[in-house]
Amino acid sequence: MSVTLLTFGCRLNAHESDAMEHLARQGQTQDGKTIIVNTCTVTAEAERQARQTIRRVHRENPTARIIVTGCASERAADAWAALPGVSRVIPNTEKTRPSTWGLPEKAGHAPPPSRHIRALLQVQQGCDNDCTFCVIPAGRGHSTSMPPEEIIPKARALTEAGHCELVLTGVDIASWQRKDMGLGQLCRHLLDEVPEITRLRLSSIDPMILTPDTGDRALWDLIADEPRFMPHLHLSLQAGSDLILKRMKRRHSTSDVAGLMAQVRRLRPDTGFGADVIAGFPTETETLFQETHNFLEEQAIPFLHVFPYSERPGTPAARMPAMPKAIRQERAARLRALGQTMRDQFLGRFVGQEKTVLMESPTTGHTPEFAAFTLSETQSSHRGRLERIRITGVQDGMLTAEIP
Repeated sequence: MSVTLLTFGCRLNAHESDAMEHLARQGQTQDGKTIIVNTCTVTAEAERQARQTIRRVHRENPTARIIVTGCASERAADAWAALPGVSRVIPNTEKTRPSTWGLPEKAGHAPPPSRHIRALLQVQQGCDNDCTFCVIPAGRGHSTSMPPEEIIPKARALTEAGHCELVLTGVDIASWQRKDMGLGQLCRHLLDEVPEITRLRLSSIDPMILTPDTGDRALWDLIADEPRFMPHLHLSLQAGSDLILKRMKRRHSTSDVAGLMAQVRRLRPDTGFGADVIAGFPTETETLFQETHNFLEEQAIPFLHVFPYSERPGTPAARMPAMPKAIRQERAARLRALGQTMRDQFLGRFVGQEKTVLMESPTTGHTPEFAAFTLSETQSSHRGRLERIRITGVQDGMLTAEIP
């Protein structure tokens, strides 16, 4: 049986699909074709695209077995099972077991290398927050933290496979906790136990882990003193209006975020900040939207990931007075335009500097601050190499660079 993976959604889904693909390669036979669709439920659009894909692959492969898994199918298994060609819906907790797809289980498999140059390393699963707009806890369950004795061997295997940069990922990695260890202590432990890790980066984090007064002290120490800890933080911000944050049932305030960003910038001035932001949340008047716009502009966050609000049935936000979809789209476009301006301003500060970067293709990659760059047309390097470059300019939202 041959197995094809089709993946939607977040980095965690991508990471899990990498593992599934690795296991499938070891167990494939010539007996038929199986297509596994790994779904996402964050937005209605993500679900629509997955349903559309299932219908298309069934038309193109009418004899193939289609297996559906992921967060969307976790919430409505019967509806996904009724789609044409779907033979089985697998829970998230079972999707990395080949026996659920019809392949034999094999013990003793080494962790797979990542297909990404910056390798993803899962440390956590699930979420205990109850944000009013979110259905992820229904798809991923309660927060669970993987123990260091499982994480360290996986990190070591990734470095042995040639990955020099690891990205810690999960649903809510800020909630990682084992006995008396928090996320910062885990990062410190990883860097001490696996010295081959040249760069360690975090995926999206809840801002509360870095509030100046109560945040993770070990994480603050890494930001201040550890050169292998990348100066890039992507915050699960969602809004820049305190009233909207309250209605979202987020735990942070705008002053919390402003304080942590100011402190990080004092310690590492060129830190690249990213943020997830929802535009057009229910009850968001033009005045409240402008509060978010102004906050993002004041904080000069260069890497914005903007979503127009998407109703998720069964959530408290879905029962709140909704904004027209056209207004959500228009506000999202305004925030994206602001983001482009702030990104270009941020990138401009690096012109003339030299950076050690990780090449993600022969000509492109990201700086430690997560600024994308491209080499001049006459130069190239090698995928996966740490290269020293000189920044020469900014073009089309990217840095231009040359190898000195």
